Amino acid sequence: MLQPLTTTKLPSSWLQASCVPIHHVQFYQHCYLTRSYEGARFRKTPRGSLHFNFDDRIGRVKTRCLHHHQEHIVPKSVEDNYDDPNQEHNDVSKATLIWRAIKLPIYSVALVPLTVGGAAAYLQTGLFSARRYIVLLASSVLIITWLNLSNDVYDFDTGADKNKKESVVSLFGSRSGPLIAAYLSLDLGFTGLSWVSIDAGSMSSLFLLACAIFCGYVYQCPPFRLSYRGLGEPLCFAAFGPFATSAFYLLLSSTSGIIFLPLTRTVLSASLLVGLTTSLILFCSHFHQVKMGTERGSMVVKAAVFTLYSLLLALGLFRTLPITCIVLCALTLPIGKLVVNFVEENHKDKRKIFMAKYYCVRLHALFGAAMAAGLVSARILVK
Repeated sequence: MLQPLTTTKLPSSWLQASCVPIHHVQFYQHCYLTRSYEGARFRKTPRGSLHFNFDDRIGRVKTRCLHHHQEHIVPKSVEDNYDDPNQEHNDVSKATLIWRAIKLPIYSVALVPLTVGGAAAYLQTGLFSARRYIVLLASSVLIITWLNLSNDVYDFDTGADKNKKESVVSLFGSRSGPLIAAYLSLDLGFTGLSWVSIDAGSMSSLFLLACAIFCGYVYQCPPFRLSYRGLGEPLCFAAFGPFATSAFYLLLSSTSGIIFLPLTRTVLSASLLVGLTTSLILFCSHFHQVKMGTERGSMVVKAAVFTLYSLLLALGLFRTLPITCIVLCALTLPIGKLVVNFVEENHKDKRKIFMAKYYCVRLHALFGAAMAAGLVSARILVK
């Protein structure tokens, strides 16, 4: 058994000397230490000292000495963890990869526009149709399923997801199956939206929803693929903001007595804020791929969050949104600050920055819930 590591230090003169070749075992012993636990290869001593924990699968990669460019040998697994953000998937179970492929938290983008639009309709009419809401929610989930599945397929075709282990195509080993499922979901989802539009007698809302779906199509599908041209965020903003939120407002406000309720400043203002938080999710989902660089990308995130709350305050001052919306949405400031701080601290870390999109999902969901609750509260307080 190896003896516990003592406090022996390498002399600085030795480190500064001309680069003498170091045997890879010695180098590995001095640089890569792990604390042993019970059941590990080396038992923990009563004093809790550190032991070397060797990995039998040491690969060989080449690094060069800064002075004489002599080659040394270091563990390949360690270097790959820093250079390849997808390396972590080698130790991830298939169940976890499937969970990531489902992207369940992302489906909040289907729930928030519908709920905010329905709350704005309730503010205007004092009415709410649970039947329409449920059908619209199911249809919206199917549309998002189409977006996720087709996006994985087309990214696989372009090679963008070549090393993405949680890609649906990679998991199931086929592109035709996910593509068929994607367009089946689109057909069913659009059928549900059409049914509600006909039932509500609002063809203008169906046109708005068709525009939102078209934005999703040109975002990722050939021959357009506008996401590769930096137009993903504007398309996302338009689709989930003005188009979807306004359409849901029209569908949930239309009754036998009120068929053509006009769009108000309130619902348009709320849709802008919904679109902004949704676009922030998309931007952080591809944060490591932004062409402007991660540092500038972190500045964009900070500016977007600042713009979100500045618009909220301005809309409150001009009484475009009820004061209840301003108060409740302002309570989400801590999560907005969390998003900014996380991105600023980890924008260079490829292994951590992927979590930024999930923080943005929290902001999106909480901000949307606060907005809807504020709209409903405003109606109740008026009574």
